Amino acid sequence: MKDNFKKLKRKLLLEAIGLIVMSVILGAIFLHLFVDGVLESWFAEGFVTWLQNWMGLDYYAARQIYLKIFVYNKPMILGGAFLLLLGGALYVMGMRLTRYYQEMAQAVHKLLDESDEPIVMSDGLEFMATELNEVKRVLKHRERVARESEQRKNDLVMYLAHDIKTPLTSIIGYLSLLEESQELPSTFRQKYTGICLDKSYRLETLINEFFEITRFNIHEVVLEKETFNLTFMMEQLVDEFYPLLLEKNLKINLMYEEEVEFYGDVDKLVRVFNNLLKNAVAYSYPQSIIELHIFKTVAEVTLTFKNQGKTIPKHKLETIFEKFYRLDTSRTSQTGGSGLGLAIAKEIVVAHKGTIEVESSEAGTIFTITLPYSK
Repeated sequence: MKDNFKKLKRKLLLEAIGLIVMSVILGAIFLHLFVDGVLESWFAEGFVTWLQNWMGLDYYAARQIYLKIFVYNKPMILGGAFLLLLGGALYVMGMRLTRYYQEMAQAVHKLLDESDEPIVMSDGLEFMATELNEVKRVLKHRERVARESEQRKNDLVMYLAHDIKTPLTSIIGYLSLLEESQELPSTFRQKYTGICLDKSYRLETLINEFFEITRFNIHEVVLEKETFNLTFMMEQLVDEFYPLLLEKNLKINLMYEEEVEFYGDVDKLVRVFNNLLKNAVAYSYPQSIIELHIFKTVAEVTLTFKNQGKTIPKHKLETIFEKFYRLDTSRTSQTGGSGLGLAIAKEIVVAHKGTIEVESSEAGTIFTITLPYSK
């Protein structure tokens, strides 16, 4: 962009110089042809004749006027002619600049145009048209993403509101039954109490999803960094997932060559790793192995989370980190959450100046997090 503006500036400067040179050339041509040149007598006679015919002067008086204007005051006449030509050149340059400004103003207004018609500008401003078309494309993409995200959020809130009614209705029904049936056998009373407790846990999960949506909308990642043992943190996380692993007969292999000391926000990074492990468990085939690798280099640390499960389609990989996006759209599935986990995880990783990527194939799905060492 900077080089293109330099080219435009050079072009305008050359045009200005060209107009000035042209003014000088025209003035010189006029001088040598009509005043001091081969056409001098023809021009003089014509000028004198014009004064005689239009002003009623005699030949001697008309001849004196010609001499005073074009011969005795030649420098002044030439200077005036040059200034006149220079003024015309500056006017042309001003018109050219005005046209550029008008084109740029119209192009900026077209950025808000909802049509797909491309922005077209004149020669010399093609680079700006290209840049503005790219800006327009990005704005439309962001608008579309924001609109889709808002729609997903609205759908999610509607689903959550509907889902909350189900466990709440069950809780009210079983509690009413327990209150009305005072002589209910203890086995049934225990069964109904357990159902109420399970439904309460489910209700708590749904309410937490509501809070997660609200927190994300007002959320700004503020890091509170400290030095901690990253490998020890991951070992603790893996131990905490032991009950969930038993349900599907899964196993987590944590592999690293040496312990890693890292400087970052412990609580937020725990949330990132916890989310990725939870997704790996939720989407893994039963009796499979989840592989967790930690690689350390001089400049950064890389963590990979690999699980064996259904291949994620390519078009979903491109949107998997968008907020309110869920791989499993079923609300009854245990894997169906608010769709904020990976979006928040990306924000936290980016806040640490890191990257998070995903790839999926028949060999498995791999999430890769790279975090640079920085104070």
